Amino acid sequence: MTAPLTPPPPPHEQPPRSPHDGWQAVSLPPGAGPAPHGATAAFGADGPGMKTELREAAVITVGVALAGLLFGVLWSWLAPRVPLVGDVVDNAWVVYLKDTEGEQAIGVDGTFTLLALGFGLLSALAVFLVRKRGGVPLVVALALGGLLGSLLAWRLGVWLGPSQNVLAHAKAVGKGVTFSAPLKLGAKGALLTWPVAALVVHLGLTALFGPRDPDPYATPYGPAAPPVA
Repeated sequence: MTAPLTPPPPPHEQPPRSPHDGWQAVSLPPGAGPAPHGATAAFGADGPGMKTELREAAVITVGVALAGLLFGVLWSWLAPRVPLVGDVVDNAWVVYLKDTEGEQAIGVDGTFTLLALGFGLLSALAVFLVRKRGGVPLVVALALGGLLGSLLAWRLGVWLGPSQNVLAHAKAVGKGVTFSAPLKLGAKGALLTWPVAALVVHLGLTALFGPRDPDPYATPYGPAAPPVA
């Protein structure tokens, strides 16, 4: 004889297992859990991280701007000279261009632009090597320092160049003697070359070689599994 088949009892709701019933608690990756009560966010404006970034940004701004001193010296030394000639007409001194078709004035602006490109590349590379993790304050400091450095180079180059008093210079050298015109930056847009070049180069270096942020959802055994409904 065989025993009559009886249906199995309906399943009952099982109480939740405790961590000690053969299951191991999954540890959350650092930073994935909720912040403790009263903790300040890392990106808060009053946090120590932001204060450090602002202090570093101020140092970078001053350092990049001071590089404009070397920029100005190089510009006054390498820029081509615009030849002028003085003459006396009706007992009055007049000054005119010796070569009316010359391109020395364009060369002055071109020299400034090329030097600004070089200083933008070097300053971006130096800042990236010093502080690879980047940050908004650093980028703003790099752009502001480049602009201040360009302004400083412009004024210093003009001051170091030939005399701004053209008539006095013509009288000093004599009638018919060629002398150099004062340095003049005709294309004022060249002042933006340094900061723009520095920003482009720094962003490129950061994108290619900068550190990557860790994945907040990654686990020691790989990516976290999707939640089960």
